[in-house]
Amino acid sequence: MKQFFAAKAEYPDLLLLFRMGDFYELFYDDARKAARLLDITLTQRGSSAGAPIPMAGVPVHAYEGYLARLVALGESVAICEQIGDPALAKGLVERKVVRIVTPGTVTDEALLNERRDTLLMAVSRSGTSSKSGGYGLAWADLAGGRFLVNEVDSADALEAELSRLEPAELLIPDEEGWPAFLATRTGLRRRAPWLFDADSGRRQLLQFFRLHDLSGFGIDDRPLATAAAGALLGYVEETQKQRLPHLTAIAVESAGDAIAMNAATRRHLELDTRVDGDTKHTLLGVLDSTISPMGGRLLRRWLHRPLRDRQVLGERHQAVATLIESRADEALRERFRALGDIERILTRVALRSARPRDLSTLRDGLAMLPRIGETLAPLDSPRLRALSAELGEHADTAHLLAAAIAEQPPMKLSDGGVIAADYDAELDELRRLSTHADQFLIDLETRERQSSGINSLKVGYNRVHGYYIEISKALSERAPVHYTRRQTLSNAERYITEELKSFEDKVLSARERSLSREKLLYEQLLDALGGVLEPLKRCASALSELDVLAGFSERAQALDWSQPELREAPGLRIERGRHPVVEAVREEPFEPNDLVLDEEHRMLVITGPNMGGKSTYMRQNALIVLLAHIGSFVPAARALIGPTDRILTRIGAGDDLARGQSTFMVEMAETSYILHHATPQSLVLMDEIGRGTSTYDGLALADAVARHLAAINRCYTLFATHYFELTALAEPGSGIANVHLDAVEHGDSLVFMHAVKDGPADRSFGLQVAALAGLPKTTVQQARRRLAELEQRGNETHAAQMAPQALDAPQQFGLFAPAPSAAQEALAALDPDELTPKQALEALYRLKSLL
Repeated sequence: MKQFFAAKAEYPDLLLLFRMGDFYELFYDDARKAARLLDITLTQRGSSAGAPIPMAGVPVHAYEGYLARLVALGESVAICEQIGDPALAKGLVERKVVRIVTPGTVTDEALLNERRDTLLMAVSRSGTSSKSGGYGLAWADLAGGRFLVNEVDSADALEAELSRLEPAELLIPDEEGWPAFLATRTGLRRRAPWLFDADSGRRQLLQFFRLHDLSGFGIDDRPLATAAAGALLGYVEETQKQRLPHLTAIAVESAGDAIAMNAATRRHLELDTRVDGDTKHTLLGVLDSTISPMGGRLLRRWLHRPLRDRQVLGERHQAVATLIESRADEALRERFRALGDIERILTRVALRSARPRDLSTLRDGLAMLPRIGETLAPLDSPRLRALSAELGEHADTAHLLAAAIAEQPPMKLSDGGVIAADYDAELDELRRLSTHADQFLIDLETRERQSSGINSLKVGYNRVHGYYIEISKALSERAPVHYTRRQTLSNAERYITEELKSFEDKVLSARERSLSREKLLYEQLLDALGGVLEPLKRCASALSELDVLAGFSERAQALDWSQPELREAPGLRIERGRHPVVEAVREEPFEPNDLVLDEEHRMLVITGPNMGGKSTYMRQNALIVLLAHIGSFVPAARALIGPTDRILTRIGAGDDLARGQSTFMVEMAETSYILHHATPQSLVLMDEIGRGTSTYDGLALADAVARHLAAINRCYTLFATHYFELTALAEPGSGIANVHLDAVEHGDSLVFMHAVKDGPADRSFGLQVAALAGLPKTTVQQARRRLAELEQRGNETHAAQMAPQALDAPQQFGLFAPAPSAAQEALAALDPDELTPKQALEALYRLKSLL
């Protein structure tokens, strides 16, 4: 327990797995917590101060499964191992914390999701207030060997990056004033503020990468990113307790290189996860046909960071088209079926934690490269040629692994049989000694029977006394003089000879020496692979991209998608577009629809019944734009897409109880973000703005938001609404047009047409949809009567408002005073006593123009 307390004092905030023989034990509060989280038995061992010591444990041979569950729950674990051989120890075995496992630093295959990056992120900031300055971000994928940094200028941008990257573990300075959304994140770690200093971060980076300056990484002018990177590296070195040779560079991500999407947009578009947690019926679920895990991870990164670089995207589109035309995608995908997760294997090689089957998987992958190169060689595609060059040949490495690793190696090095036969003469000799022992003993027994004349003589072995020659008591006097007595039994004597003793020494040590020799040869293999790590990492990266591009080809053919055209001219024209996810799950044919957004029509006001397809229509166009900007073909007959800098959405209803926000407050917050960030190159989806408050408030807000988007932001907007009053916005020169989705009543049923037509809808069909949902008939009938009353009252009210006396009718007042107009603000800023007549006249003209 003294050893336990010493280790626990060093890591008080972590769960301590304390090795005791065949178990890892936890004590006190660690035991109580682990028993609750892992559903294992809480027992006790001994006592302290008269009270029993709580204890819980997991078997050493199965600890990885329990460790994976703890990490998935956001827990960090310190592993305290027995040091040295317990058989040789005098007294207590020495124990030492050899490894710290945290959610963001795991590299073990058993602890990782093979198709999702596991990221560790650190965030620094320029001030102590969340409203001042910007933020520096650094994140690392230790399992994949990637290290990146970025800087953002606001809390909104920080939230968008966290939503995109979804780090498993997040490091921030232990200070007040951080945005509220950070408090809800799992894996949040507060660290000492001085660890996030830019100068010390720079020194740490220089020392880690063994450089004189950081200009090659392009982060000299990014002090916040440098501070975050230094804090991240310090945490990694503290937890991993070893060098990380696979982290060889820092990449800088620029926000301007990608189409921006905030957290709400990613949630609304359901890129890889639905609100209910389902991942199958998402865009990634439909799009991902990659074969290898590393290809799947790359596709997810592309999906969450659609690019704006038209040259890169054009090369991807052309590569996909080439693969389709040549049918080479089928050959590539067939090759990839035998391809393992080379990217993560190389990380384990660098960290010297690679297992035998990692090396056999790497061997098989490298053996495949020549055939992949042959498939790519005749293809006329700049991107495919570049990827073929990045693959390389690696003939020497492939030959080394083929010669050194057994065809089917065991799971663990300690099991033996990892190194192939004929690779090392000394190892082969040691193996022959241990495997041919039985035949030697049979031959020895035959010879000794013949030379001694004792036919009942036996050669045997036991673990206590080793090898022996056994002769019965009655015949023991006939034992040859060169026999040395080893053991006396009640009815037999056992002997040893020089020949048998020499053989025993060889055989008993042969297996131990064989395992030791294998370990030495294995370490030499890891050394050799470490020397070619960089070209192998480039090869793995190229294989990942080829897997994604071949997957795009397969999807395009299977789902009838077409190549998009990215144009410099502004606007968006989509012919016969479809929603990729809805089409995949529907049994009946999907009704395709067109979309045209240009200088004359920057906003479409979309009306029609509930369930008519308004949201589907809006989202499908956003997903088509997104797919085009990751290099994929799109679900449309034709897609002409102009420059796009952002995709912003306000769809659906939901509260945010963690931040104390009602459904309507969330709606207004998301709308506010859009109004402040949308530009003339942004694609904006607005669904049912204003429905969370009273009719007049909601209508007024929806009207004002639509006018602001059309006149001020001038973004490309799809604006779905049930406020038919908004259809009046489509005036000549406004840039606004009306479209609608229709439905037809057929007896007691309602048939949704799902076809987008010009002009506004003429009715809502709300009661019919309610009937379809199963509301009692009496309820629906009562609603019909009430609707008739309201419509009649509305007509009377409208007539009254047209009369002069309507001016005296009571008015609805808002909760807040209206914001002053620009003219009022300019007038308030004037001081008449300080104005000359000329200045006063100019001010009057300026006020007139503001009106």
